[in-house]
Amino acid sequence: MKSATIKQLKMELQDRSPKEIMDLCLRLSRFKKENKELLTYLLFEFSDEQMYIESVKAEIDERFELVNKKSPYFIKKSIRTILNHTNKYIRYSQNKETEIELLIYFCQKLKVFSPPIHRNKKVLNIYNRVIESCKKKTSLLHEDLQYDYTRLLEDL
Repeated sequence: MKSATIKQLKMELQDRSPKEIMDLCLRLSRFKKENKELLTYLLFEFSDEQMYIESVKAEIDERFELVNKKSPYFIKKSIRTILNHTNKYIRYSQNKETEIELLIYFCQKLKVFSPPIHRNKKVLNIYNRVIESCKKKTSLLHEDLQYDYTRLLEDL
């Protein structure tokens, strides 16, 4: 089965009643956890972005506490998982400021992580890639925000 384009979906949804659209959304949420999470964000957390950022930061904290420190391989794997989850939450928001703030927070947590990241070259590379990504994305923001985030990045 070939999936329809966004334009085709939009045209079809315009012809549907609100109840039908609600039923479609609920049915869609049953199939994948990410669909359900995105609907949760759009319905409950979209209006208060700061609360959303704080809840994601709390989840990042929890995940860092659960990192398996038995070997460098498990450390790298756990950190990649944390970064992937962070990027998933960033995709839900689609807000550049939220993206930079969450990535900077991830880097701050990684910087104070024990064992130190400079002992593990692969983890250090992850850290450096995220920092470079933040620097590029910061340049796209308003000047005042650029200044604030650049100062935070310099501290890292």
